[in-house]
Amino acid sequence: MNEIEQLADRLVKEASEIGASDIHIVPRRDDALIQFRMDGSLVVKGMLEKGLYERLLVYFKFLADMDIGERRRPQSGAMEITQNGVHVSLRLSTLPTLYDESLVIRLLPHNSLLPLSHLALFPSTTRILLSLLHHSHGLLIFTGPTGSGKTTTLYTLLAACQKKWPRNVITLEDPVEKRIENMLQVQVNEKAGITYATGLKAILRHDPDVVIVGEIRDEETAKIAVRAALTGHLILSTMHTKNAIGAIYRLLEFGVSWREIEQTMLAVTAQRLVELMCPFCKEACSAFCRRQRKIRRAAVYECLHGEALARAIQAARGEEVEYRYRTLQHMMKKGVALGFLSPSVFKREMIEDA
Repeated sequence: MNEIEQLADRLVKEASEIGASDIHIVPRRDDALIQFRMDGSLVVKGMLEKGLYERLLVYFKFLADMDIGERRRPQSGAMEITQNGVHVSLRLSTLPTLYDESLVIRLLPHNSLLPLSHLALFPSTTRILLSLLHHSHGLLIFTGPTGSGKTTTLYTLLAACQKKWPRNVITLEDPVEKRIENMLQVQVNEKAGITYATGLKAILRHDPDVVIVGEIRDEETAKIAVRAALTGHLILSTMHTKNAIGAIYRLLEFGVSWREIEQTMLAVTAQRLVELMCPFCKEACSAFCRRQRKIRRAAVYECLHGEALARAIQAARGEEVEYRYRTLQHMMKKGVALGFLSPSVFKREMIEDA
């Protein structure tokens, strides 16, 4: 193994061991800066000489089946490695900058399903989410920003669900982030004609009980998902909205009727991954402390279901009704009161949601 292979292996191995989600390599005038994203924050890891980084970049692009001669256009690629017996998928992205191409590598461990006890900050939320999977048909939508743990939530719930009920589960994702042996997983491939819409149509002919649609991002996919929920399938999907009720308005924008929303929607959740208060550090944890703590973040959920969901739909239609449910703000305040979250984390999350 030569110098570049050793450097690449060491970078990925260290990032994997400390639970980093991304590796950022930022080119500068005379060198390149290495950063790891841990718990949503970037941590400086070191620097590389300019020539060494250029060779490392070519090596990664070659492994990910990217065009090593193209330096003027953004590129993306993927590859798989095994670290300490764990299969890890890497998604690579390059971006031309003033000095050179920047490289970001996202790490997606295949066996990163959470135990149910670690799924949510509050156990009552986990019980609500599990109860929703008792339904044989309907639409469950999980909302939240990128990196908030929506995919992990979906897979963790379904893994628990499959232990209780033998169901034919099929997923449609872009890309497949977690490989599970007892599920049929389909990857979106637009070059081969497999879009979310066409893939979902094909899946519905494959006798599924539960279908995971990675994301509802256009009108055609939304209408097919709703139609599938109406015809006896349990559909789970994600959206990018600010809060739970925002998913209702997004479906309306996609041309889904009020009647279809009322008949199919079982629940909408909005979630955030929040940093837990460290029992040892008063302020932000050091990189060493983060490495020693196995559980550093937990998900906080806003669940809109049952009567609260029905009233929220009525309110969205313009009817004057009163409805209450525990919002993200309420749940995070509860976390602060119980000592799980720091006031600074609460303020930061509220500012980002404002």
